[in-house]
Amino acid sequence: MNTDVIVVGAGPAGMMLAGELRLAGVEVTVLEKLAAPTGESRGLGFTARTMEVFDQRGLLPRLPPFEVSNVGHFGGLPLDFGMLEGAHFAGKTLPQSQTEAMLAGWTADIGVDFRRGYECVGVLADQDGVTAQIGGPGGFEELRAKYLVGCDGGRSMIRKAMGFDFPGTGASMEMFLADLRGTNVRPRMIGESYPGGMVMATPPTDGVQRFIVCERGTAPRRRTTPIEFAEISDAWKRLTGEDISHGEPVWLSSFGNATRQATQYRRGRVLLAGDAAHIHLPAGGLGMNTSIQDAVNLGWKLAAQVHGWAPEGLLDTYHAERHAIGRRLLMNTQAQGLLFLSGDEVQPMRDLFTELLGYDVVAKHLIGMVSGLEIRYDVGAGDSPVLGKRMPNRELALPSGTRRVYELLRTARGLLLDLADDQGLREAAAPWADRVDVVTAPLTGLAADDPLASARAVLVRPDGYIAFIDPGTAAGLDEALRAWFGAPREAAAVRP
Repeated sequence: MNTDVIVVGAGPAGMMLAGELRLAGVEVTVLEKLAAPTGESRGLGFTARTMEVFDQRGLLPRLPPFEVSNVGHFGGLPLDFGMLEGAHFAGKTLPQSQTEAMLAGWTADIGVDFRRGYECVGVLADQDGVTAQIGGPGGFEELRAKYLVGCDGGRSMIRKAMGFDFPGTGASMEMFLADLRGTNVRPRMIGESYPGGMVMATPPTDGVQRFIVCERGTAPRRRTTPIEFAEISDAWKRLTGEDISHGEPVWLSSFGNATRQATQYRRGRVLLAGDAAHIHLPAGGLGMNTSIQDAVNLGWKLAAQVHGWAPEGLLDTYHAERHAIGRRLLMNTQAQGLLFLSGDEVQPMRDLFTELLGYDVVAKHLIGMVSGLEIRYDVGAGDSPVLGKRMPNRELALPSGTRRVYELLRTARGLLLDLADDQGLREAAAPWADRVDVVTAPLTGLAADDPLASARAVLVRPDGYIAFIDPGTAAGLDEALRAWFGAPREAAAVRP
């Protein structure tokens, strides 16, 4: 083997996955066919859940200053994220290119083998490993690994080469995106409707203003050359009457509303993550965020498989957990598209949604959906409302001072919080010391009705989700440790 894992594609999913694998001690090689970053910024910022992911890995300080806002939307209808107590607000005004640059710097610092200008042109998989056939600066070569993950976008070569099914619907419309300098058009929130279509304009940031245009009734085109700025400025003028043709283009793009999802996220030793596994209308900037969270869910599980301690079926929980999230993402973005891209015939539905959002229970439900804060994995039976959900970033009173939970997840290992100073619990967890850190300290500042207020112990997976809580889990700690972290050290079997 030349390396443990090959990751194809250096977008947010690929770089996040590479970092997670490297934190776990896996040798990983990233192949990216582009010789240099494009500077394109499809997304502007990230959701509350991705803010938490970056926080738990200590990545937020690596980002340049950005605006944090509690304002979001569902299909163009405003949402106040401040309704959910304790959640990170969403990060705004941060181009995706800067997020990718941060991830590239982080992965370089921790030793990821990152190869630009290397295109994977073929894949051969067998029961022992995967061979990537590569075209690079030195010509054709082959790279052998135990596993390969396709993070190579919506047109994924890996997905096609390995025969993953990718059902769904093709694009029925085309939208334009333009980042321009030298304009100062009135900002418009996503979904501002005109008789002929929909437009959006952000406030200028560092002199750049983003425009999105969708003219209803225009069929998507199969473009063989880049879109021209005149096509976008003409469409904007037809809809709004405003002239933006004097603007200086920074980046232009066109995209559609195709919606597809791979039926499997894993086929043997080849897996998919991010846009390679699911494509959809980019409503609310959810694509990059879901892709990053795919990577964090997969990373520690694949590392466990490589190191030989993964319990039976652990790697298959990646598909079981994330395919359902992807399916819900597609439903969510399709519903949003109907609200903000349709014409007057959908106005009664918009009026109804506006009325329903006046009820807190509805608003909180949609906030949870678009932020990812609603995610709850099936980790086993129990009656605790936080079992299977993400561990909140609560404070712990350690002898050395107060620390937050996410600070203890920096190394991407399992974490057992001994909240009641229980020697027997610590002794029970000792055989997993090579995979799980044990911290003895009480949680502080909890409200009386906080589900964690009565907890004696909490087992947190490396991705930040609660796998066991006492009281509140039907199984015991030993069973939970075996289910998620394999056999104890003395009896651990070596697996390829």
